[in-house]
Amino acid sequence: MNKRNYTIGMAGHIDHGKTTLTKALTQIDTDRLKEEKERNISIELGFAPLKLKGTDANVSIVDVPGHEKFIRQMIAGVAGIDLVIITIAADEGIMPQTKEHMAILSLLNINQAIIAITKIDKVDHELLQLVTDDVKEHLTETNFSQSPIVFVDSLSGEGISNLEEKIVESLQETPLRNTHSPFRMPVDQVFTMKGIGSVVRGTIYEGSLRRGERFFVLPGLAKEAKARQIQVHNQDVEEAVAGQRAAINISGVSKEDLDRGNVLVKNPGYFDETDIIDVSLQLLGDINHPVKQRTPIKLHTGANEVYGKIVFFDRNEVQPKKEEILCQVRLQEPIVVNRGDRFVLRRATPVETLGGGWIMNPNGEKYKFGSHTIQRLQQLKEGSPGTLVRQLLQEEKWLKQPELMRKLSFSKTKLDEILHELKESGRIVQVEGYFASSMTVEELWNDIFGRLEDYHHSYPLKSGMNKPELFQFNQTPNKVLEWLLDQWTKEKRLKQYKQYISLYSFSPSMPSQWKRRMENIINHLYEDQIQVQELEFYLKEEGIPEELHEDFKTFLINQQLAYLLTDKHIIHANVLHAEVKRLSKQTEEYFTLKEAKDVWNVSRKYLIPLLELMDSLQFTERADGNRKWIGRPN
Repeated sequence: MNKRNYTIGMAGHIDHGKTTLTKALTQIDTDRLKEEKERNISIELGFAPLKLKGTDANVSIVDVPGHEKFIRQMIAGVAGIDLVIITIAADEGIMPQTKEHMAILSLLNINQAIIAITKIDKVDHELLQLVTDDVKEHLTETNFSQSPIVFVDSLSGEGISNLEEKIVESLQETPLRNTHSPFRMPVDQVFTMKGIGSVVRGTIYEGSLRRGERFFVLPGLAKEAKARQIQVHNQDVEEAVAGQRAAINISGVSKEDLDRGNVLVKNPGYFDETDIIDVSLQLLGDINHPVKQRTPIKLHTGANEVYGKIVFFDRNEVQPKKEEILCQVRLQEPIVVNRGDRFVLRRATPVETLGGGWIMNPNGEKYKFGSHTIQRLQQLKEGSPGTLVRQLLQEEKWLKQPELMRKLSFSKTKLDEILHELKESGRIVQVEGYFASSMTVEELWNDIFGRLEDYHHSYPLKSGMNKPELFQFNQTPNKVLEWLLDQWTKEKRLKQYKQYISLYSFSPSMPSQWKRRMENIINHLYEDQIQVQELEFYLKEEGIPEELHEDFKTFLINQQLAYLLTDKHIIHANVLHAEVKRLSKQTEEYFTLKEAKDVWNVSRKYLIPLLELMDSLQFTERADGNRKWIGRPN
């Protein structure tokens, strides 16, 4: 489980010990607000890191409110989790919010659970057995019938180690989130910090975000923002990835423009802002009243809570029973979702959870009532061929046509038609025989841009990043990378110097804190003319850090400020050109070593390296032990 990232939800009825159990596991009290302390209930989401023995997994616990008034916070908290711990107090058993939380978890397709029977110190063995039997009986009718049951007393610590073992076992069976998909993080908290500015928190659903990277806040805001600082559980990190809880210090967007329910993305073109969604809806079987055509509802998805109405196309009313319905939800405000996202519907009034399901199509239209629309929705549910191609390419990145045919079971003729249509619309690209989503190329560019930007900031003296180093962890085929590199160079996004790659706008420069001392070295090189000291002498004299020595030497040579005379000596470029001119004026077409020595008045220590440097620069060439001018300076 090395370097795996998971988020665990702590759910259950109010006062069934969620916060106390979280503290027993993490030693952190997640009730932070004054009102939470006074009322002894959780109102907002609480977060804490969980360290598990014997694993390097990065685990976060989200403690969600148990009171029915705070269902929105509860749904926002559990929407991005990988595993849930459902707490049931031994002295009360299953209560209304326990049942509602379980129903919501099932609707969000969260089936990985551990049942924690808490407060076992408050009941005797006989009553504990009765409560356990009641819990098991209720679980048989839910998605959690196979979930392990543990017994804990959070105050004494009894059962906590057993719970930790069950958590490790469950997470080993939990698939990791996709860190290579386009970045998406629903925002469930917004606040400001003195001296810091605007901060947002959320669970990263997909992809990753690096410090300094730019992104957009959706819906509505076209303004670009920047991740000034990223923290995971109060620790500064360079990058946060899918499955982690992250706090992001934002620059470029004020707190007034941010709200719970916003979504952070790097590629706004990949995610849809919509107020009409086509859905597969699963109603609960125990709702209190029929659901009628255009019933007002509240839709919960990610951290969103948006009012809207249900629109049916094959009925005008649904009686309380469990069934799947293909229908539409029309919203009063736009949201940001993707195909496959889960949602929960609650009746606006009287308040109750109606059901939930998954979004088949984020870009719904106003269809006509009747069987034709239901057939269309059925096709959407099953997925159009184009959608299936795009989904596969988004998951596997770069595939050749035979692989696409094999994985999708399409004929060559059908696949050719689909690929042509997707290329014409700009949704996919073809490079060197490989196909990929356009967003994959954009993600690759953003990754390269971010890495080069960071590298230039850390190593301003260097001409760029070594190409093998830049691409060493990239899974993109080499042929594709070379083609894209050439294309981005033509588009003046990148430039290449020998084996070094840099952003087109970048030019090497001396670090600001060492610039004055480095300029002193350049001046000393000029003052010492031909008979320069070893470069190491000047570097130590000016106190330049040793780790910058080689970079500074390379910088001087690459910027043509100096030439390499020997392994240890360099000569100022202006000095060399002046001395070459002086020698040219005082010698004929052919000249001897002695003539050069007389002009320059130097020992062989400098004479031979100077003449060899002139040869390499094609001013001269050897001729029977002498030198011949082949490129006299003007």
